Amino acid sequence: MKTRTNVIAIVAVLSAMLTGCATSRQMEKVEADQKLLDTKVEQALQNAQAAKAAADEAKLKADDATNRAEQAEKAAQERERIANEKMQRADSAFLKSMRK
Repeated sequence: MKTRTNVIAIVAVLSAMLTGCATSRQMEKVEADQKLLDTKVEQALQNAQAAKAAADEAKLKADDATNRAEQAEKAAQERERIANEKMQRADSAFLKSMRK
C-alpha cells in the first residue's frame, strides 16, 4: 500500500511538472514565431526608412520647383514692366509724330 501511494504521488508530481512546463517543440515554435516577428519588424523598419527618404526627396524637389516658379514669376513681371515702358514710349512717340 505504501508503494502504491508513493507511485501515485510520483505520478502526480511528474504530471504536475510536465503540464506546467513547455515542451521543446513548443519552445521551438515560440522561437520560430519570435524570429518571424523580428524579420517582419525589421522589414517594416526598412520600409519606413525608405518611405521617409522618398518623402524627403519629394520635399526637396517640391521646394526646388517652388523656387523656380517664383523666379519665373519675377522674370515675367520684369518683362511686363519693360514692355509697358516700351509701349508708353511708343505711344509718346506716336502722339509726338501726330502733333507735327
